[in-house]
Amino acid sequence: MNRFNYEIEWYPSDEVIKNSNLYKILSEENLSYDDFIRKSAYDYEWFWRKFFEDINFVWEKEFEKVIDISKSREFPSFFVGGKLNISKNCLDYNDLKKIALISESESGTVRIYTYEELLKEVNKLSNALLELGIKEGDRVAIYLPFIPEVAISILSISRIGAIAVPLFSGFSEEPIKTRINISNAKAVITADGFRRRNKIVYMKDILDKALLDCPSVEKVIIYKNLNTNISLQKGRDYYWDEICKVETFQAKAFDSETPLMIIYTSGTTGRPKGALHVHGGFPIKSAQDMFHVFDIKQNDIITWITDIGWMMGPWLIFGSLINRATMFMYDGAIDFPDENRIFELVDKHKISILGISPTIIRSIMSKSSPKNYSLKSLRIIGSTGEPWNIEPWRWTLKNIGKNKVPIINYSGGTEISGGILCCVIIRGIKPMSFNSVNPGIDADIFDENGISVKNEIGYLVVKNLNPGMTRGFYMENDRYIETYWSKYKDVWYHGDLAYVDEDGFYYILGRADDTLKIAGKRIGPAEIESIISEYKLVKESAVIGIPDEIKGQVPVAFVVLRENSGDVENIKKEIMQLVIEKIGKAFALKEVYFVSDLPKTRNAKIMRRVIKSIYLNEPLGDISSLVNPECLEEIKSIIS
Repeated sequence: MNRFNYEIEWYPSDEVIKNSNLYKILSEENLSYDDFIRKSAYDYEWFWRKFFEDINFVWEKEFEKVIDISKSREFPSFFVGGKLNISKNCLDYNDLKKIALISESESGTVRIYTYEELLKEVNKLSNALLELGIKEGDRVAIYLPFIPEVAISILSISRIGAIAVPLFSGFSEEPIKTRINISNAKAVITADGFRRRNKIVYMKDILDKALLDCPSVEKVIIYKNLNTNISLQKGRDYYWDEICKVETFQAKAFDSETPLMIIYTSGTTGRPKGALHVHGGFPIKSAQDMFHVFDIKQNDIITWITDIGWMMGPWLIFGSLINRATMFMYDGAIDFPDENRIFELVDKHKISILGISPTIIRSIMSKSSPKNYSLKSLRIIGSTGEPWNIEPWRWTLKNIGKNKVPIINYSGGTEISGGILCCVIIRGIKPMSFNSVNPGIDADIFDENGISVKNEIGYLVVKNLNPGMTRGFYMENDRYIETYWSKYKDVWYHGDLAYVDEDGFYYILGRADDTLKIAGKRIGPAEIESIISEYKLVKESAVIGIPDEIKGQVPVAFVVLRENSGDVENIKKEIMQLVIEKIGKAFALKEVYFVSDLPKTRNAKIMRRVIKSIYLNEPLGDISSLVNPECLEEIKSIIS
């Protein structure tokens, strides 16, 4: 039942290898890549000092040592004694005439900022925040579409020592209210609205409803994105352009462990988890991953199809600017006016590093025409968010990458500020795989007893410490310890199901909570979903395990078909037979349900646990991050 029996399908050229950041490091240090990975995980002093030297990172006060675990292993301190202002490393120390940010809206409006222009805008907002009474340590929520003001906001908040609370731009009032009240935010930065598929979303109206039950919020700053008519509450609401005036600002230095940001992730049940990150944590980990994994150079233009509410939004902003590159931000539906929009953007703006998700590829591959675009600027395709299926992976390599551009698979999470597993461009890549652990990470796969396993499905863990690790859940550290540190002693349990083959290639199979245990054998839902996706009429699928008296669990599939898919009963039989042929009768599907859509978060992850809860008539838990909650009613009606 091994779906991982693949050969390498992408090889780096000698030119790619020799021009890479990693090759330079290996040559300078006289190390093999395997030796580099081992040394990066445990020689903290060498690895992090070397990284800061490589990117010309500036400390306002040099740190005395990289790590201190005297308080506890679960709550380490990094870059002890060091002081920095992370916004200065993003802006002040760069070539001020160089382009820092390019953005395009769904309507086609393009805005471009040099580092100097971006710095001036950040200074203006920093002054305005202080004038409004925002102090160090105050929480400031960001409820904006993915426009330049998002970058300006998060950099300004960090510049004055306040704490950013990013919110998804598509949130309704209830999840906004929940996150503002948990963080006790003092201010919110928002916009009047934005366009999606040529329809207006009135953000300020949504926020006003949420703030009826948010007593901590004293100030609201509104950016005129669409110039729509909005109502202002006197003494609370201020227009961005009317208060952001002063272009100079004296930024002070902060201790490395100063809180920077609270990013909320959905809880399986109960309220969302607020991952607390610090100045010497999230931004540094994002920059390090970009440098080592995505091979970013100062002349690169990097983008990710994302939102500020997903960690890849702040990751893009901090990582690109610290590496002195150019970021591209897109505010719009990636399939509007058609599925070729993403390729138009790449060619138009000469994007060299493109970040996507497998879900996006599955949604556009049948109707898009990448062959009509040169895509010659592309040198890296980044991927995160969901496990791949074989057909979309190969389609991406052939049609977007032209069989030359690697797919850099990247998996980790909000709580660790980036990657645990990755691909690097100096090694060959097998379909859907990760060809390395992340530099600086000691990753492994454990069985239930904490024994390292190979050629066997197990649990992804991290055995060393990393500055990107969250400093706990905001106001809920017991919950943080229970989530990540209670399963194995002194080891970070990440919650993903994973597999490593004989050649050392890793595969993510989904969340461990989604694992199916059928007749005593564990199998990840992605394994079965990948087989289902091989059927030519399938667009995407989600597999859950339901109780069975004999086998313990049996799989049930929810399948989205492509348009005009014909005889669904015959399709169902053929899908069920395909699964039996590929992995055996023991894993036969109990049922196949056809739906028009699957519940997804705003960062494109399929919420299998919600489908399972509906099927078993159990509480749904936190569903505030769903982008399409309307599909839940269809699922309920189909299985009832």
